[in-house]
Amino acid sequence: MENERKKGRWPVEQRLEFIDFRLFWEGRVNRGDLVDHFGVSVPQASADLARYQEAAKNNAVYDKTQKAYVAGPRFSPVFFDPSADEYLAQLRLMQAGLLPVDQAWAVQLPSYSVVPVLRRRLEPDTLRRILESIRTRASIHIHYQSKSSPKSKWRWVVPHALGFDGFRWHARAWCDTRKEFLDFVLARILEIGDARPGNVDPASDIGWQREVTLRLAPHPRLKGGNRRVVELDFGMSDGLLEVSMRVCLAYYFIRQLDVDEDADPKRQELVLVNRDEVEDALKQAGRC
Repeated sequence: MENERKKGRWPVEQRLEFIDFRLFWEGRVNRGDLVDHFGVSVPQASADLARYQEAAKNNAVYDKTQKAYVAGPRFSPVFFDPSADEYLAQLRLMQAGLLPVDQAWAVQLPSYSVVPVLRRRLEPDTLRRILESIRTRASIHIHYQSKSSPKSKWRWVVPHALGFDGFRWHARAWCDTRKEFLDFVLARILEIGDARPGNVDPASDIGWQREVTLRLAPHPRLKGGNRRVVELDFGMSDGLLEVSMRVCLAYYFIRQLDVDEDADPKRQELVLVNRDEVEDALKQAGRC
């Protein structure tokens, strides 16, 4: 039943990419891999491997001992661009239970473990209503618990986007109570009530529409090997890393990294070189 459900879902190009992926990361692939993962027939799997050999000559060499195709000595991917980030992201998703092992392209996994990420409670219906209001540009009545008030309150908001600060998902929305665009943590929305037509133009949200580039460098008190390690860790060019983002997200980025020259360099390795420029952008967006 599962194979029948999978059959025909994947175009041949994706199966060829899968062959490339397995040869690059695991060094081998066989017909059974294609049959098991995509639910294709054995003849179809054989045809896919033959097509791959035609397009990527000498990439795959049949090994009778392993009964599999192995990566040739001059192997070079043809159907995908290898990404270490994408491979490691699969490990993180599997560890978090968000990607079933039988759906992952990588199977010969190394022993690995991931520091747990604490998840915020979030009801699917809450997200569904927020997405609906974004699509229809509606104003919705939400029962919200803010940090500034001991009691939850009802307020009308007009969401227009979603944002992630590295730990929490927010709805970027106009707040009728505060008369400004704010970030509402989705997990703090206790209930969503009525909806009505909204009349807020997302283009007027300066914090969302504008971007700012943060220029980061190793802490000036880091010297020699300590400084070089930071440059390598973050892939810096000439001792500098530039990161662009929406202005409203820069606030969270700065707060989480604590990029302050007064901090202990053993605890905080990076500093924000263009702090005045970034703070000016935040002020214009009403964020500080």
